[in-house]
Amino acid sequence: MKLKHLLLFCSAFLIVLNSCKKESGYNQQKQLDADEVRIKEFIATNNIPALRHSSGLYYQIIEPGTGELVYTANTKISAAYTLRLLNGQTIPQATEPINFTLGGVITGWQIGIPLIQKGGKIRLIIPSVYAYGQQAQPGIPANSVLDFNIELVNATN
Repeated sequence: MKLKHLLLFCSAFLIVLNSCKKESGYNQQKQLDADEVRIKEFIATNNIPALRHSSGLYYQIIEPGTGELVYTANTKISAAYTLRLLNGQTIPQATEPINFTLGGVITGWQIGIPLIQKGGKIRLIIPSVYAYGQQAQPGIPANSVLDFNIELVNATN
């Protein structure tokens, strides 16, 4: 379990570090536009009733959960999730919920998790620029759109 937390922290650190670099030839808006096309095709092909967030992230609230928590970067989260690439490949994850602070995870989760409350379930289809961007992860190629199903087990400030 501690290894999972370390990997989550390292991934978040790499994202921040990577976003500070200026890569020649990489255009974040162009990548976001390309991801948008891929996501729309994926949603249409799979008949997913997802909504578009103003950020460009797509989501489907499966269960809203209960409560009125106002989320901050320091909100403590416990969540169980599955992760797939748009080609359907499932990326192996821990079978137990993971615990983290909201500000310590990918931007897509920072945008999507506050859309539900404790006990809620949400599907997030996250453009690569709000996930790992150009930084490949084990089993996840660079510039991958990610498809998460998340159950929010607990959230506290």
